[in-house]
Amino acid sequence: MVIQRWQTVLLLVAVIIMGIFCLTPYAIDRSIATEIGGGAPVYVSDAPVFLVLNLVIAALLFISIFMYKNLKRQMTVTLLSMILICASMVTCGIIFYRSTPNAEIIWTGGVILLIVALICALFAYRLMGKDRKTLSSYDRLR
Repeated sequence: MVIQRWQTVLLLVAVIIMGIFCLTPYAIDRSIATEIGGGAPVYVSDAPVFLVLNLVIAALLFISIFMYKNLKRQMTVTLLSMILICASMVTCGIIFYRSTPNAEIIWTGGVILLIVALICALFAYRLMGKDRKTLSSYDRLR
């Protein structure tokens, strides 16, 4: 069996990555000492609005997977998700610099996961555009 809609796989990967982002720390606060001595990790769940934003993004990406029958709406929801991922990046930066001034970003944890989720959604959007062009060319032949 060959998967013909790779954008579904890319959207599922983006959903999984957003879920992982909600569970992993994105910074380490050096001002709070721990037994290990490295500092306290800062999670997405420490800021409830930020957590809700990321859960909404994951939900929209997941809903977008099942909108394959209405390609235009699927593209709109995916574009909205990409805009919200960018808003999540900005929110992450604001929270990071405002609330935890003594913290260090964990690049492999939070930041890279958001970028990879955005890239997966972008590639899925491009593949949806190719499908839309293919469908419009078939409609012209009728």
